[in-house]
Amino acid sequence: MNGKTAEHKCSTSHRVLRSSLELPCGAVLKNRLAKSAMSDSLGNGGGDPTTAQVRLYERWAEGGAAVSIIGEVQGDPRFPEKPGNLVFGANSDLLTMKTLVDNAVINDAHLWPQLGHAGALSHQPISQPKGPSPIDIPGLRCAGMSVEDVEELPGMYARTAEFARSAGFSGIHIHAGHGFLLSQFLSPLFNRRDDGYGGSVEARCQIVLRILDEVRRAVGPSYPVGIKINSTDKLEGGLTEDDALEVVRLVGQTSVDLIDISGGTYFPGAKASSDGVSDNGPYFLDFARRAKVTTNVPLMLTGGFERREQAVDAVASGAVDMVSLARGMVLNPQLANTWLTEDGGDPEFPTFEAPPRGGVTAWYTMRLTALGEDSEDTFTLDPRSALRTYEERDAQRCIKWREKFSYLAESD
Repeated sequence: MNGKTAEHKCSTSHRVLRSSLELPCGAVLKNRLAKSAMSDSLGNGGGDPTTAQVRLYERWAEGGAAVSIIGEVQGDPRFPEKPGNLVFGANSDLLTMKTLVDNAVINDAHLWPQLGHAGALSHQPISQPKGPSPIDIPGLRCAGMSVEDVEELPGMYARTAEFARSAGFSGIHIHAGHGFLLSQFLSPLFNRRDDGYGGSVEARCQIVLRILDEVRRAVGPSYPVGIKINSTDKLEGGLTEDDALEVVRLVGQTSVDLIDISGGTYFPGAKASSDGVSDNGPYFLDFARRAKVTTNVPLMLTGGFERREQAVDAVASGAVDMVSLARGMVLNPQLANTWLTEDGGDPEFPTFEAPPRGGVTAWYTMRLTALGEDSEDTFTLDPRSALRTYEERDAQRCIKWREKFSYLAESD
């Protein structure tokens, strides 16, 4: 390749990210860049949005993202990931929810809530965690779910999806990754059931397939339904890549519109992918290439994208259809627009010396708050102070959560 040809390729390569993607349901994503689900912890402690959260998703829509995914959103407030999660249901502030949507679907952007159930990882100060099987290990205890508990899940997810549709959200995204409940069902390390929901990978996947079917019946054929699944738990004895490929194949036989590939868990002692840096490029790209040949459903990849050339290569090579960005869009909420222009430009990722466990995640979470308050230019927290501030805010929101949802604890 001569110099002139190489220069032309460099100047036009971003165009692959500018192409739209039509999902199987007929909905269109305007480009190939998504803002991935992050636990922004910006709910008000009672399951409703705050003004900072509304502004945050407006900024990503202004910044050019084709779709922003809100993580996490609960349909059952008994099993939240954090007290800053949104809750969809009869006690939700529908007007504020609609305000969130109205501000975040500008410029043809989509806004999808990530519907979750934390299972064994439910926040203990406001929950009595339950998972597929009982767990009693240092730092983590939970009860096992009864068959009746499991069989209530499809209806709960369907009601939550229907709420999302009625509130104006342009699609939904089901969380079956990162060690939360549906990920726990898929993992042989955490699912040791001996009924129809445990054992083989096909059996472990049954509840996920039933949920997808119920959700589709609730929202209709033209409403986008996505799902996030793990390529690996990154734990010995957990979900293997071969089993994960089978999950992709099984899920791909449903009416799902987008499969989001990620990996890792938040179980005590597990090394989360996001704790490191992506020196070797996107985390799960090799798995995505393998998954691509098992399904015709569009694939999205989450984790480790730091440079535009990585995103371009992932889409141009046919490995994935969408690239999902988290921390890059926290550092620069205009990153999609930047990567869609000829000049481009990559975010500068900070490095921290000996941060406390959880401190880097807390730093990014508190920066999300600064973005929602349009105050990122004066954001000066370090990971240790960010973690302290984050935990203090969570403690205050736990109080409000218990007050609002106390009737559920009484009925357990």
